[in-house]
Amino acid sequence: MTVEVLLLTLELLGVFAFAVSGALLAARKEFDLVGSLLLASLAGLGGGVARDVLIGQGPPLALINPMYLLPAALAVLLVWGNALREGRFRRTLLVFDAAGLSLFCLTGTIIAADAGLNPVACALLGLTTAVGGGALRDVVANETPQIFNPNGVYAVPAMLGAGLMVLILELGVFSIWIGITISALVFTLRMLSLHYGWRIPLAGRRVTGG
Repeated sequence: MTVEVLLLTLELLGVFAFAVSGALLAARKEFDLVGSLLLASLAGLGGGVARDVLIGQGPPLALINPMYLLPAALAVLLVWGNALREGRFRRTLLVFDAAGLSLFCLTGTIIAADAGLNPVACALLGLTTAVGGGALRDVVANETPQIFNPNGVYAVPAMLGAGLMVLILELGVFSIWIGITISALVFTLRMLSLHYGWRIPLAGRRVTGG
């Protein structure tokens, strides 16, 4: 498998995972099919579009390659047909959200590196790709974005994954298995943070008493 094919595969898997989370949220909010498709598309494509706009090298990939729309449409159909639903297993939405996070922090970093950006910019764009779609999904659905939710760390695993990918790319030792390992690490950290309630310290200390 070439790097280009691998990258496209990971991107499409990430789109599907985030799109499922969007479609599940739309079902919970009792949106119609059009609303579900919109929310799924925002979740699945939003981070990548933001990344491509920031890179500034032509139209976003999601707008010039129709293949990017297929995973979003499939996610909506699966949720509409009850093949995927919140009650099927615990925290279905958050599981798919974590999967999208773990995949997009890799692809965003690689695409930024291919565009010739410096390592810091690559890591930041990897993070943007990972959290952007989920933030758009939650804002449109009038939910607190997961990146601001204190119950479980969100951006930190994605930033770690992007940072590790930058290191691997700089060392020139990237392989499919290394990418899968980093993605699995990000997914595991996110799920563990939800299970154990890990938190990032608050921005300010609470003042009690008077």
